[in-house]
Amino acid sequence: MDFDFELATPQDDAAIRRLLANGRMPGSLTITFEREPNYFLGCGTMGHVCQVILARHQASDEIAAIACRAVQPRFVNGQVEKIGYIGQVRIAEKYQGLWLIPRALPFFHTLHADGQTPAYLGVISDENAVARGVMVEHPRRRFPTAHEVAHIHTLGIILQRPRPLPASPYQVKRGSMETLGNIVAFLQQHGAAKQFFPAYEESDFVDGPSTRGFDVRDFIVAYQGNDIVGVTGLWDQSGYKQSVVQAYHGTLRWARPLYNLGARLLGAQPLPAPGQHINSAYASFICTAHNDPAVFRVLLAHIYNLAAERGYAHLMLGLAEQDPLLPVAKKYTHIAYHSRLYVVYWQDAADFYKRLDKRIPYIEIAAL
Repeated sequence: MDFDFELATPQDDAAIRRLLANGRMPGSLTITFEREPNYFLGCGTMGHVCQVILARHQASDEIAAIACRAVQPRFVNGQVEKIGYIGQVRIAEKYQGLWLIPRALPFFHTLHADGQTPAYLGVISDENAVARGVMVEHPRRRFPTAHEVAHIHTLGIILQRPRPLPASPYQVKRGSMETLGNIVAFLQQHGAAKQFFPAYEESDFVDGPSTRGFDVRDFIVAYQGNDIVGVTGLWDQSGYKQSVVQAYHGTLRWARPLYNLGARLLGAQPLPAPGQHINSAYASFICTAHNDPAVFRVLLAHIYNLAAERGYAHLMLGLAEQDPLLPVAKKYTHIAYHSRLYVVYWQDAADFYKRLDKRIPYIEIAAL
């Protein structure tokens, strides 16, 4: 089979959304990651530059696969650099096994020649053995190098009724347009302590595609006196990104009725039926001064209650395994998903990986 590789245009939107609706991710829970009502609405969250790459089957003119190349300012060793992201790789079932990823690499490398970034981040689920084998374990000649830099724990915290808030030495307030400048300054100052933390500007939170759907009033901000000591935010992306359950397998299939019964008794929501979307929001922009778990404990308690009051079933957050904030989140009842964060580069940028220091990596899972 012959394929053309090209950049998507708005005219490709409907065909891309059909591919996503039919592309199921492996695992005990089969999910499709959909983009209604328009695929391109969510692209800006991945980076200021986002290119959607298509593999088009020549004979039928069908879209066989897509992938995204995005570039976003991030903190690297405490300094702002433009770093790429490779993600949203989806291959239609009928075209799987045709080595589309290797065949697409020359086109991707042509795009990479624009010099916007030396290297890329990529995330592969622990359950996606095929992608890990192709890209990491058995790469072909001329493939870029992929180095694992973190094991990412994504937690779907199961929301029940709002809880009593813990006693705290911190004053907690909601964000506002008046305090946005101070919040962003805090994210820039203390986000720099994390490797790859997004380098957001104030303009990103003012009706920009980078944070589409986020309301600055949904920042939860901890103060000690007049100083901000921690920030996180509740980000609902359901207006343009949906995770739809298609099927349950194995233990989860037979245990679902028991889970649903227990969930109702505890004030939680049942697992969605096949065909329904997962009603969730993200705990995003997670940042505390000196990466202090005590501050995060207070922030998470407040954002848990905010999400529960709004009727979400799950609060999603992602942190690196070595992050001291992770044990705080793990104390909540949750469903865990595991993936690996990689730095991907061609040999002419090998120095990028070598110069990375030992800062704890951070990846904004809502922007993947």
